Amino acid sequence: MTSQPHGGPTFSLGQPTLHRLVRRGISTALLCAGVAATAAAQAVATPPSAQTTPLPAYVPTGHTIKYEKDIQAFLNADRTSPPPKDAILFIGSSIFRQWEQLGPQMAPLPVFNRAFGGSHTWEVLHYVDQIVIPYQPRFVVYYCGSNDVNAKQDAAGITTRTQAFFERVHQALPSTILFYVDIQKAPDKRANWGVVDSTNAAMSRYAKTRSTWVRTIDLNPVLFDAQGQIRGELFRPDSLHFVPPAYTEFTAVIKPALEKAWTKR
Repeated sequence: MTSQPHGGPTFSLGQPTLHRLVRRGISTALLCAGVAATAAAQAVATPPSAQTTPLPAYVPTGHTIKYEKDIQAFLNADRTSPPPKDAILFIGSSIFRQWEQLGPQMAPLPVFNRAFGGSHTWEVLHYVDQIVIPYQPRFVVYYCGSNDVNAKQDAAGITTRTQAFFERVHQALPSTILFYVDIQKAPDKRANWGVVDSTNAAMSRYAKTRSTWVRTIDLNPVLFDAQGQIRGELFRPDSLHFVPPAYTEFTAVIKPALEKAWTKR
């Protein structure tokens, strides 16, 4: 302890002690700065939407929503060449997306195609307000569910999401007729044909209770020969997708159903 001119007591730190305190203060400041920088970097790396927006309840656990770029491509095309109103919209997964001659094969019916990717029922439901309802179609022809089956989803979930899509469209467009095309019994999902049959049966029952605006179309008879054997010549090597002649046979089933309804619209 030393004396100041006024006689008051004070304490004097030795140089080694002072240096240690200074170094400790600098280390603490650097540590705090590092933590702050790490937190800031994580905030930048994770978009706000990913941090704050949970997936909708209809998306199954372990899955997500894809195909944003496909949807944006549709929206971009719509700005320059919008599809006609009161037309026939085909929507769903790659079975419809790969229907390259849909327009010519359905002519003169006014059809257009918004099937995308290898979509699941939850993705088609998710984008209904972007690529279905704004078009105000007179008819909607829906094919989706094959990829759900391959993703090990059960019939109850597939049916619930499909019906949610139908109900959403009907709520917004009560005069629109929706056609459910049965999930196809492709060889690649043979082990899960029971799920396919259960889903199709549930949708058939659903359609009967809403017969004024829901219809069903079954293409599965096309896929089997007279002996009940799968017609392998209709499929691509993946045993899921179809070669062009298959779509000619699909046309022979779908087009008459659409024409009949179109004349009564």
